[in-house]
Amino acid sequence: MDKSSSRFLSLDVFRGMTLCFMIIVNTPGSGAAPFSPLEHAAWHGFTPTDLVFPSFLFAVGNAMSFSMKRYQEIGNAAVLSKIFRRTLLIFLIGYLMYWFPFFSMNGGFHWKPIDTTRIMGVLQRIALCYCFASLMIHFLAKRTVIILSILFLVLYWVLLLIYSNPTDPLSMTGNAGIYLDKFLFGDKHLYHGEGIPFDPEGVLSTLPAIVNVVVGYYAGKFVQQKGKGYDTTTKLLLTGCLFIFLALCWNMVFPINKKLWTSSFVLVTTGLDLVILSALIYALEINNWNKGNWAKFFTTMGKNPLPVYVLSEILLIPVSMIIISGTNAVDWINNVFYQVIAPGPIGSLLFAISFMLVCWLVAYLLDKKNIYIRV
Repeated sequence: MDKSSSRFLSLDVFRGMTLCFMIIVNTPGSGAAPFSPLEHAAWHGFTPTDLVFPSFLFAVGNAMSFSMKRYQEIGNAAVLSKIFRRTLLIFLIGYLMYWFPFFSMNGGFHWKPIDTTRIMGVLQRIALCYCFASLMIHFLAKRTVIILSILFLVLYWVLLLIYSNPTDPLSMTGNAGIYLDKFLFGDKHLYHGEGIPFDPEGVLSTLPAIVNVVVGYYAGKFVQQKGKGYDTTTKLLLTGCLFIFLALCWNMVFPINKKLWTSSFVLVTTGLDLVILSALIYALEINNWNKGNWAKFFTTMGKNPLPVYVLSEILLIPVSMIIISGTNAVDWINNVFYQVIAPGPIGSLLFAISFMLVCWLVAYLLDKKNIYIRV
């Protein structure tokens, strides 16, 4: 973690809180459906879970507001090298994560075919959004970046209206994004978790997602420039409320939809992130409401976001390959423990929290040994 970021506890806590909540919603226990707020909206609409991924992009922008200071001291060739290398590494890690564990034991040992591996995904979107946001912010004036961000949101709306199925342009099977992804990658390389080949982190919907990073960057920059006072809190809060209001207005013609990453979704999530960040500044920076140093729990997690996230995504895969009493070990743990002591969604939530704490312990050990893994 950049040393200067330690002066802004609120930004570090925001990043750690986002990662903790992301792990909880991504790894619910089996045996029962989780509480509805811990699930994504089926299509149009919004749940607290839908805020997690865009908040992670917002946090990426926050981090950039510190790291990109050094870009002014080096030449453009070095800047481009750093941006493209980091983009490639994050994208590759995301791709390999979906290919993991690279082999299958069904019917004997054999390598998993690469021709069915998902190409786009969470880390891939982070990589692409980071890349384009970094290039825009470094090479363009602030005013130009803001104008481009607005154009991205409007252009995405127009593209969906023009190139989607005219009878239902915002449907899962008829939107322009799925057409583009199928053309570029084919059905086998798309996400199949919706029951059909459809990637919620597809190529076209990455366009508006760039704005989540841009807003996060300028929010972090604003906090650094204006400090930790009431003026900062008030302006962040009012801007967040304005974004939410605009999102609700746009929602009437371009519905809030996480899986399509609609422009109204970008506005409501960045608005909520600004409100949450202003609340954290008020609580931690102005009033010092950190009794018992509870914020350290989240800052510990946020110091190694990439390795902790990757760990949370792959750790249960080898565990699930262990068979106990005819079922995989993850389901067995849920069925004989969590669903016994707390049947239903409570047991599912307890498993998710327990798993998040395991990941936190790894983050704590890395922090204790001053190990910070960056790409």
